Amino acid sequence: MTDATGSSELGERGAFQLRTRPRSTAVGLLVSALAVAASTAVIYPLREITPAVSNGVVYMLAVLLVSTYWGLGFGLLTAIASALAFNFFHIPPTGRLTISNPQNFVALGIFLAAAAIASSVANLARARAEEAERRRQEADLAADLARVLLGGPDLHEALGSATRRLARALDLPSLTVELREVEGDRRHIAVPLAVGDNRQATLVVPASIDADALDRLRERIVPALEALLTAALDRDALQAEVVETAALRQSDSVKTALLRAVSHDLRTPLTTILTASTALDSPSLGEDEREELSQSIAQQASRLSRLVDQLLDLSRLEAGMAQPQRSLTSVDELLRSAADEVSQGDADIVVSMDEGVPLIDMDAAQFERALVNLMENARRYSGEQPVKVRAGVTGRRLMIRIVDRGPGISHTEIDRIFEPFYRGDRDASHSGAGLGLSIARGFVEANGGRLSAESLPGQGTTFVIELPLESAPRPAESVEGRP
Repeated sequence: MTDATGSSELGERGAFQLRTRPRSTAVGLLVSALAVAASTAVIYPLREITPAVSNGVVYMLAVLLVSTYWGLGFGLLTAIASALAFNFFHIPPTGRLTISNPQNFVALGIFLAAAAIASSVANLARARAEEAERRRQEADLAADLARVLLGGPDLHEALGSATRRLARALDLPSLTVELREVEGDRRHIAVPLAVGDNRQATLVVPASIDADALDRLRERIVPALEALLTAALDRDALQAEVVETAALRQSDSVKTALLRAVSHDLRTPLTTILTASTALDSPSLGEDEREELSQSIAQQASRLSRLVDQLLDLSRLEAGMAQPQRSLTSVDELLRSAADEVSQGDADIVVSMDEGVPLIDMDAAQFERALVNLMENARRYSGEQPVKVRAGVTGRRLMIRIVDRGPGISHTEIDRIFEPFYRGDRDASHSGAGLGLSIARGFVEANGGRLSAESLPGQGTTFVIELPLESAPRPAESVEGRP
């Protein structure tokens, strides 16, 4: 797994350390001895100005110091050592562990009791401070895990970073979170995680983890981790629902556009065919009128057949079923065949090719259909001006440009003209379902190419096809002029 959200400054420095590292016993004994010795030495000059019994308070500093950092046991040990040192060095008779004055017994007893109480208080303060620090670190860790798990785009990508932070905080060599139920073994302990809605996850830690750390993990870390995983899984589920809803909305839009196209573009030729076929039965029609109606029926039937073919082509492209049947094909022949199908008069489509254009490995039928759609679109808007088609090799690409001298396309429409069923403002005076350019792009891309449009309003439009060149066994001949 990768860290999708980046490492926080606290995480990188390892500031989250929830395990209390044990303090050295040897160091504690050494500090205790040195503190008692230093207190004993400090009392000697004080004996000149204060009674010996009242100087025992100096040892309290040593007791507090050791209790604060090494706990109650070391504090009591320091208190006893201080009492013995006080008795031996400063309570008469000095140099012996005896007390001649009964009042000194009381003073020494009070000192021991006060030292024990001070040691307990210092130890309690130390424990509460450590607990408060651990709580703060746990809160910081929970906030950091929340940022990682909830701030990334995907839970699975964020889990890697989150588990590394958690392992570092617990001072463990490894730690993993599995979004499923996992059984423990000799080397691992499996801690189940309840993440809501009957979903299961598992926190897997090394079996070498000590009991205190495991208890803290179960009591303090697991509840927060369960809440964060539940929120992250719910977020992913919600995002999936949003994506699915968007897809359904897009599908509904396509269906709506399709119904509109069917209701208009299919109804018009059907109405014409029905009307003309009914009129043919009239006995009052002359031969010229019958021939005209027959031609109208044929034209509308051809239009209807073309629309059905376009709808089928679009459905195959959107379903990913338009797999090209590739073979080495002459681009010159495809261009001329497409021009023959589209041309309606002399010199309305002019085809030219540069020298050295090789055979291209493509689906000839799909590519010719794309060329026909592009040429029809260009001829539709070119008016009285011829459509110019030119093919040539640029680097390792075949470039085909289809140029018209029509009104052009505005910059707000240039990116939408390849959308299915889109008909811009310039299509108001022309019939069609708005499928030709979308199908052309789909077939070009299915064959590994790219189709784009270049246009300026009032200066015509150029459709550019780019195809990568494969090995060319032979070049096609250079031909210029209309077929």
